[in-house]
Amino acid sequence: MAVTLKDIAQQANVSLTTVSRVLNYDASLSVSDETRQRVFEIAEQLNYVKHKRFGRQQVKKIAVVQWYTEKQELDDLYYMSIRMGIEQHCQQLGFKAIQVYQNNLDQLPADVDGIIAVGKFSQSQIKQFKQINSHVILVDYDGLGLDCDSVVTDFDHSVSNAIDTFLLRNLKDIGMIYGSETTADDEENVPDPRRHYFIKKMQAEQIYQPEFVFEGRYTSESGYQMMKQAIRQLGEGLPHAFFIANDPMAVGALKALQEAKIEIPNRVSLISFNDTTIANYVYPGLSSVHVATDQMGASAVDLMVEQFNSDRDYVKKVTVGTKLIERQSVVNHR
Repeated sequence: MAVTLKDIAQQANVSLTTVSRVLNYDASLSVSDETRQRVFEIAEQLNYVKHKRFGRQQVKKIAVVQWYTEKQELDDLYYMSIRMGIEQHCQQLGFKAIQVYQNNLDQLPADVDGIIAVGKFSQSQIKQFKQINSHVILVDYDGLGLDCDSVVTDFDHSVSNAIDTFLLRNLKDIGMIYGSETTADDEENVPDPRRHYFIKKMQAEQIYQPEFVFEGRYTSESGYQMMKQAIRQLGEGLPHAFFIANDPMAVGALKALQEAKIEIPNRVSLISFNDTTIANYVYPGLSSVHVATDQMGASAVDLMVEQFNSDRDYVKKVTVGTKLIERQSVVNHR
């Protein structure tokens, strides 16, 4: 006699609806990991036919493609934490996450059920992903124009909030250090959206000064060099505040200011972006825009589940909000 959902529900001591939604990987279902695991185990023990395709040999496999190499990822905890958020949520849903790094794209398995690409990829790379599997999610890259579901950060309100924080301290001469980068294959330039929103906000406040804006790379060394350049070029006219595009750059800028014996935050206040662990462990602690990287990762997996379970013919973008974490790098008053 064939095993039914009712049989599983009785043994698992849950409702028939819960069993159905668990076995269909319904991400909107609020159920404990213990209950979810119990349903899967009983379904497998009873050789439930529909569940067999999700059995141990046929678990959904998700390739998590990191645009960085393993070494680069260690230098940028932001992308590492997004990847970890994806892997954790995959584990909760019973999926197998397969790590693939930028320098190993030729090792991308052909039999994966979906691809979550973290970082900046060119159109040709995204086309390559789609040739392997039609289920593709982009994280930290707007995929609407590329016909891909995506998860991004709310840069607009994040940057505006950082500048408002300076303005509340009567800090109106505000500089910026931002990064430039290319896609993983170096085919396309990727502009920093924070620069766009910084200029937009500063112009709206009628306080934008282009000579206060410096372009580098998203590394500590680049942040160090850009701040040294600012100190050298601007002298006494150095802004009293800087918004910096990520934590590694901010750490480098902090070092340059300390070497020049410029007091932080009394002479120069700093606000960084991403709020990785290093923001809290440097001295003084960096005020930083906290990005919910774990939620970005989980949202990407949820979008993948939605693709598995629906036949929608439009793409979707999830924008995750942020919050500013204030520490010692911003002056309390002025």
